[in-house]
Amino acid sequence: MVEVRQYKTIKEEAIHEIDIQKSRFISHIFPVASEDEAKACIERIRKEHWKATHNCFAYTIGENQAIQKASDDGEPTGTAGVPILEVLKKQRLEDTLVIVTRYFGGIKLGAGGLIRAYSNSTSEGLKVANVIERIPSQTIRIQISYPLLGSIENALRQSSYIVKDMHYTENVLIDVYVKLVEVDLFKKWITDITNAQCQLETIETGYLDKIIEN
Repeated sequence: MVEVRQYKTIKEEAIHEIDIQKSRFISHIFPVASEDEAKACIERIRKEHWKATHNCFAYTIGENQAIQKASDDGEPTGTAGVPILEVLKKQRLEDTLVIVTRYFGGIKLGAGGLIRAYSNSTSEGLKVANVIERIPSQTIRIQISYPLLGSIENALRQSSYIVKDMHYTENVLIDVYVKLVEVDLFKKWITDITNAQCQLETIETGYLDKIIEN
């Protein structure tokens, strides 16, 4: 059974690089479901970028960011891991790991400059990774006869519901994503507009992932 909660996370792994005062800042973004998974990703990046000056990171895992951890990895205390973590907290992201790899370019940035650099690297990297809202939902299958297809398609098109798939068999089968909190409302709505000339079946319960535009 899916957890009945809505939360924000990252859709996919991503990499983004920016140059600041001749230093390279490479942000690595990962969706992670546990601390073990986060640690494995951190170890992977450390091996991949073993010549880097620093591999700083932060992650938040679990409901309401229950688990939080940050590391400056040799940068002055509070200038790298915490700024990364603050971006994750501000955006209310869960199950998300950000590692920022720095190759020092010879120019010192100072505490303020480092904080801005690691914050900006994180923010820009998150844009590439795509922030999503995970919405608890059910896939409801509507079974109707062909004469009803046109009117039902039009009603769905004008609604906020998202059609996942359509199957043309002896009858028409339309699979629709419905937010968990709207399931009863949806069933009543579709029953009313078809004059009860439909069959409804729950295909699966899961999450509808909605990309949040930056």
